[in-house]
Amino acid sequence: MSSLQRPAWSGAFEPGTLAMLERIGPPEEITREWAWGGSTGTGVKVAVIDSGIDADHPAIGGRVEYAAIVENDGVIEVDTEPHGDDFGHGTACAGIIRHLAPDCLLTSVKVLGPNMTGRGAVFAAGLRWAIENGMHVCNLSLGTTKKDFYAVLHELVDDAYFQNIMLVTAAHNMPLLSFPSTYSSVISVASHDVRDAEVYYCNPKPPVEFGALGIDVRVAWLGGEWITATGNSFATPHIAGLVTRMLGKHPGLNVVHVKGILRALADNVVDASV
Repeated sequence: MSSLQRPAWSGAFEPGTLAMLERIGPPEEITREWAWGGSTGTGVKVAVIDSGIDADHPAIGGRVEYAAIVENDGVIEVDTEPHGDDFGHGTACAGIIRHLAPDCLLTSVKVLGPNMTGRGAVFAAGLRWAIENGMHVCNLSLGTTKKDFYAVLHELVDDAYFQNIMLVTAAHNMPLLSFPSTYSSVISVASHDVRDAEVYYCNPKPPVEFGALGIDVRVAWLGGEWITATGNSFATPHIAGLVTRMLGKHPGLNVVHVKGILRALADNVVDASV
């Protein structure tokens, strides 16, 4: 290959186009105050891809955008008119995120119906919509075990990764592999029972990478009510909320940065013994 003919993808490293990146310091210099202290998630767009959001619930306080993914006669369409929550699950997740990052910009991407059921194609379309419409964080407290959707979801997850969109995903509540939580570029979450919304742990043996409060959690539900619930679904928005605050303070971070910072600040990371 001629020296005048640059290899593909090398344009990003040419003089005049080479981007300068903010130095974030070695891991031991990173603190929670640096990472998200004082941030309320202002300006960060968060998609809750779920059963809808009850914007009138006191835990939400309005300020919700909408995109319902509907399928009619095999044709998938997007309805951006306001909608409610068909089950309560999406409201629960959104309430946790709103508690941790009260000034984030919530969007309800509705892909599930009254019985928490939905088609894989509708789920994939909802994730695609969130990526194409510039969400910064997607809370995915759902997934599928159907291998038919492995490839299409993997393609979407890769697309999100390359656009620096944080996909925070719930592991299955049963010991089953589910997608997209098992993909390496998502932030995968399971549950612990420590009664503190900001305590989380790092798991050195993925695919589940982080553990957050998800056992006996008081969550918002339908009709302005609250219930106590358990599931990896409710651990996931705790991590999504912290990621949202992180991006509110440091909007230039990519997925690798965020995972590294979460790892550095996990409550089970200790100093090496001398």
